[in-house]
Amino acid sequence: MATTAPYGSWSSPISAELVAAGGVSLDEVRVEGQAVYWVEGRPVEGGRQVVCRAEPGPGGRAPEDLTGEGRNARTRVHEYGGGSYAVHGGTVFFSDYADQRLYRQDPGAAPVPITPEPPAPAAHRYADACPSPDGRRLICVRERHQDGRVDNELVALPADGGGVGGQPVVLATGRDFYASPRISPDGRRLAWLEWDHPDMPWDATELRLAELAGDGLAGDPVTVAGGPEESVFQPEWSPDGVLHLTSDRTGWWNLYRVGAGGALEALAPAEEEFGHPQWVFGMSTYAFLPGGRIACVHGKGPMQRLGILEPDGSLRDLELPFTSFNPPHLRAAGERLACIAGSPTRAPAVVVIDPADGGVQVLRSSEDAELDPGYLTVPEPIEFPTEGGRTAHALYYPPANGGFRGPAGERPPLVVASHGGPTSAVASDLHVSYQFFTSRGIAVVDVDYGGSTGYGRAYRKRLEGRWGIVDVDDCVAAAQFLAGRGDVDPDRLAIRGGSAGGYTTLCALTFRDVFAAGASYYGVADAAALAKDTHKFESRYLDRLIGPWPEAEARYRERSPIHFTDRLSCPVILLQGLEDEVVPPAQAEMMAAALDAKAIPHAYLPFPGEQHGFRQAAHIRRALEAELYFYSRVFAFDLADPVDPVPITHL
Repeated sequence: MATTAPYGSWSSPISAELVAAGGVSLDEVRVEGQAVYWVEGRPVEGGRQVVCRAEPGPGGRAPEDLTGEGRNARTRVHEYGGGSYAVHGGTVFFSDYADQRLYRQDPGAAPVPITPEPPAPAAHRYADACPSPDGRRLICVRERHQDGRVDNELVALPADGGGVGGQPVVLATGRDFYASPRISPDGRRLAWLEWDHPDMPWDATELRLAELAGDGLAGDPVTVAGGPEESVFQPEWSPDGVLHLTSDRTGWWNLYRVGAGGALEALAPAEEEFGHPQWVFGMSTYAFLPGGRIACVHGKGPMQRLGILEPDGSLRDLELPFTSFNPPHLRAAGERLACIAGSPTRAPAVVVIDPADGGVQVLRSSEDAELDPGYLTVPEPIEFPTEGGRTAHALYYPPANGGFRGPAGERPPLVVASHGGPTSAVASDLHVSYQFFTSRGIAVVDVDYGGSTGYGRAYRKRLEGRWGIVDVDDCVAAAQFLAGRGDVDPDRLAIRGGSAGGYTTLCALTFRDVFAAGASYYGVADAAALAKDTHKFESRYLDRLIGPWPEAEARYRERSPIHFTDRLSCPVILLQGLEDEVVPPAQAEMMAAALDAKAIPHAYLPFPGEQHGFRQAAHIRRALEAELYFYSRVFAFDLADPVDPVPITHL
């Protein structure tokens, strides 16, 4: 029989320790022959990323580590990385985080560097390597940091390192960014993406094509697709040498192939997304199956589907227990498919799927422990009205715990989750960190505010010139919608977010009077400081979101919470990595100083050794427990499970 207890005070086995150390992150699925490869991020090993391999099916090979102890397969190109390794003939090529050089690891051998020693530690970084069909060379993105400049280019290098005596051959340079180099099956053509500031890759990219000859390009490259208002994603060659791509030229990322005359042919036109914002390298939302079929992840919003596109143009969705295929790394494994998949009650896992019967084999789950379904809540997709007569979207997670219920007449506190990016999106896989709250009686709503991906280009563009306004409007509207519906307590509304979500959090707390508390993880407090002091990839991102710097200096000031702390009156907890290159620690330190000067209750927790996003288990645990403790003090409920207290100044 369920015990009646105040919301927030329920006991739960979903501990912060389980969230932090109970599993791994999964990324970068690759396939070669019978083997499936992926990258595991391990919080208990300080966030180290390890390339792993398994062979599915009867008599297959169990998961094993390929990059040994002390190796961290992670690239810092664009700071967010991705595309950290490639495979050819059983040999793994990977970027090591410590020095950012590319390494070659042959089966049974120790890794050896194949790129020259850079002029300074980690000054030359490599990502998105594509081996040639004969395995003799790699073409990849190189990012050079030197004399205060950052230059991105496409380079070719010998797969054996050539004795590491020569420099990589530059194939393309002069543009601000390059991505997705892909060599045709016959080894004669190279396709890639490129773009310039102030665009981000989801704003405008160009797909370029050139002939390969020897160690360089033959002739000038031609533009196949893309332009000022078109984002191209995942160029890919089919096995018979036809170039495919995803483009949002219609307002939605749809699949195309390049016809014989160079014209693009739409394969499955729909008001759905078949693509993804390219925050990292190496993503894949479609893959080629035998018989001319194409498997593709598609959908609108966080509830995604995996379908098979037949040669006649018909699209058949598979009946699967999954709603999320993030991060998107769909690969063909013969007649089967390998990817990362999950659902609201099923942790993301590396799986192999048989399209013929929907059979699923799990190779590696991100969670080591099976969670009791009695403590899990299934989110409700909601649409709600927001400013300007528009509609926004979210996933609502009501409290759920089989051992407890709330007192009659009491409604639970609500935490509004504001995702990062801001051109990111809500995912519908198992969020153990959300279940950490909901199993204790605290509701969560994960908001796809205007500017989010998953609803077409027009929805993404809602945020142009209005960052700090539209996102805040939609987070406020989500909270008010649920309060008005009677789901949550209107007097106990909190908001949390990281990075861009931290900025939305601080703006909501400063410029609106709806929330009673907030938690900012490495959030932006001074938009102008971000425009002046961040890495190259995002250094012009705010041109579209707020305006060009310094011409729009007044607007930057108007949108920066740090200048309006006189309007802030509710408690805030700030959590910050001290090695963050994206949102430097000075942002959180300035905000903490301003809160202190106003005697506003706050807590500031700096985390040494953490960059943009926490990867170490001890820090993840401490941050989550600190946030829960903070809410318990602000909303006046007792915690059933002990946590280390957090010093809260001025409370």
